[in-house]
Amino acid sequence: MNHSSFTPFTTEHLAPLIIGVVLSALVIHLGLRNERWRLITTALLAFLNLSAYAYSQAAWLSLGKPVDLDNSLPFHLCDVAAILAGFALLTRKPILCTLTYCWGLAATAQALITPALSVGYPSWPHISFFVHHFAVVAAALYLPIVDGWRPKRPLWRTPLEALGFGIIYQLISLGSNAILNTNFGFTMHKPAAASLMDHLGPWPWYLMAIWPLAFAMFFLLCLPFKNRQPAKA
Repeated sequence: MNHSSFTPFTTEHLAPLIIGVVLSALVIHLGLRNERWRLITTALLAFLNLSAYAYSQAAWLSLGKPVDLDNSLPFHLCDVAAILAGFALLTRKPILCTLTYCWGLAATAQALITPALSVGYPSWPHISFFVHHFAVVAAALYLPIVDGWRPKRPLWRTPLEALGFGIIYQLISLGSNAILNTNFGFTMHKPAAASLMDHLGPWPWYLMAIWPLAFAMFFLLCLPFKNRQPAKA
């Protein structure tokens, strides 16, 4: 079956955004109701995140075409974020919660606005893309709202940790891409779809230009917790 290419900011883009926002809000609302619902919604979000690689692979294979390494290995930042989010929900480890919150809302949420997606609705990759990315974003919101996660003190510590691990991921991606001829983390070239990277200069300068921007975004995400009880170290 032939599938049309994805066109951003059309019904096939805006409809899943609206549905994803509504369902994410519903999951968080149910998680706040009582302990039973909290366990159910935690399990659901953890499952959607930890199984993201499996259902994404099944979706790409359903097209009946060879799947390139960029889509067959879980090394993109949002793939890593989904794995971290799943374990953050199950373990409540502070560093996992930090990365889920910062990466999920600064990077994965941006991927929903400017999707690097080649096929449109009703293909399975189109559906799995939005399920995967909203699972990460919902987990990033769920951790502070339902589970009570908070940034550390002083407030710059959490953004700095998220940035430090982001740079490590970037360096690992550069090495992996050089060996595998892939583009994980978009460290070899920018995505074909329009994105924030388009405004950060040519390669390799955008790789470094994104650092202060990422720190600023992480810090802004932590500001709402300025007067709240900090997370445990």
